[in-house]
Amino acid sequence: MNSYDFNDQVAVVTGGANGIGAAAAARLAASGGRVAIWDMDISSPEAKIADLPDAGKLMVQVDVSDPASVEAALASTESAFGKIDVLINSAGIAGPTSTLADYPADMWRKVQDVNLGGTFNCCKIVTPGMMARGYGRIVNVASIAGKEGNPNASAYSASKAAVIALTKSLGKELAGYDIAVNCITPATARTRILDQVSQEFIDYMLSKIPRGRFVTVDEIASMLLWMTSAENSFTTGAVFDLSGGRATY
Repeated sequence: MNSYDFNDQVAVVTGGANGIGAAAAARLAASGGRVAIWDMDISSPEAKIADLPDAGKLMVQVDVSDPASVEAALASTESAFGKIDVLINSAGIAGPTSTLADYPADMWRKVQDVNLGGTFNCCKIVTPGMMARGYGRIVNVASIAGKEGNPNASAYSASKAAVIALTKSLGKELAGYDIAVNCITPATARTRILDQVSQEFIDYMLSKIPRGRFVTVDEIASMLLWMTSAENSFTTGAVFDLSGGRATY
């Protein structure tokens, strides 16, 4: 297990109660960081989150698609911990499995509001403090779908492609600061998000991965740990592949 020094650092992990976010939050806490978990549902976190010491953990119910909710989460976090050094935007939804022609317009908007709008809101509201302090590490969780496009998942694929572009843009904007803004494009992991799609679609995604298995959340957390550490002092605006060989660029 890789380990970096996060002592005296504060990390915000959206969608941190379960899945990828929970794995990242647990690893950050194990490396000495204090962790604020921003999630829509904080009532049933994974055991790895529930078992974290309360002294270094803050659970905040937040709807990342709502700027006012994110502002309130920022205020709660800064009141408890004083600052934010690390932001991992992991909150997201899959949306229905459907052809574009039949895709419900309201769900299209919801997927964009959560996946893209939530990333925008959190970056917009958290980065001014990072800029004032002259330090920050931001990782946006995109998806291989944002590179390759998955059939019957147009809203999700489009939202994650936009997250990649947002990352590149923000990375350039903040390049003059000691703030790294990067994103990851993982293949499918077995998390609660799979509850939102059909078994046929899950089988399709597995069939596209040359390694023949899903990525684990711990594998993703290992990459996230370096990306959010002080050692990642030069790379910014980059896309890190975790697709098991699927990515073609």
